[in-house]
Amino acid sequence: MAMLEGTSRAPDEIVAVVPPDLVECTVEKVAINAVMAGCRPDYLPVVLAALEAVCTDEFNMHGLLATTMSVGPVLVVNGPIRRSLGMNSDINCFGQGNRANATIGRALQLVIRNVGGGRPGGVDRAVFGNPGKLGFCFAEDEEGSPWGPLSADLGGEAGRDAVTIFPGEGPRTIVDQLSRDPESLSRTFAVNLRALYHPKMVIAFDCLLAISPEHSRVFSQAGWSKEQMVARVCELLQIPMEELKRGAGGIAEGMPENIPAPSLPKFKPGGLLVVHCGGSAGLFSAAIPGWVGGAVGSQPVTKEIRS
Repeated sequence: MAMLEGTSRAPDEIVAVVPPDLVECTVEKVAINAVMAGCRPDYLPVVLAALEAVCTDEFNMHGLLATTMSVGPVLVVNGPIRRSLGMNSDINCFGQGNRANATIGRALQLVIRNVGGGRPGGVDRAVFGNPGKLGFCFAEDEEGSPWGPLSADLGGEAGRDAVTIFPGEGPRTIVDQLSRDPESLSRTFAVNLRALYHPKMVIAFDCLLAISPEHSRVFSQAGWSKEQMVARVCELLQIPMEELKRGAGGIAEGMPENIPAPSLPKFKPGGLLVVHCGGSAGLFSAAIPGWVGGAVGSQPVTKEIRS
């Protein structure tokens, strides 16, 4: 009952039909799982918005559960609510130590398991899984960012409370301690991103690139916009077919030889997303690899958070 005080929505309101069992889930059911996750009542609107987002056809939560790849929902929160809830977008934002970050993502996962029936060994067929499947939620550092928020890139309104759900793996650290110009750092990003899943796998998978303040400063001091940076990285990730085809480099994995193109991009248009977060000291960024994108897989979804 205390958790339900966190929203003006009626306890018996249907929030979403939750896969894989396609069960109607009420606000009250979400509140129960939020209590089990350790949420405070004021976190509940974020959990409700996140559930609405993952239960869309575009996000395809059923597919995300049934795949043998190690992916799950990654939650990124934008807007003033980040600060009112005390969310972490700074040091250790992917790690422990912040109640909101830890419990909002956990509450969503519990609803999927307990209400939707998406339990490991049943519909959930991930070969390895990843620690983020316990709950992966963080806030964007909008105040320190030289660029607009992730939610605005995906059709939301800057300055409004929103949660973006990305179908992702665990983060992989990108190290570059020496680059002080945007071209060099773009090349570092490109060589790291090419290796995601496999250097010869292209187009199918998206990526959420988390750029730290020290790395973003390299671009902002040179006057590069987010769009310029993404465009340059993607240009560097246009890969010759000779390197991608099956058998090239003595590796059986790769693209079919009959593709009539001299080169292919690592990511489809719009497949490389950027979020600004992390501690202010440390020349590191992180790549969060995505699942199969587009209509056959999963697309990132942004939902406005309402009380």
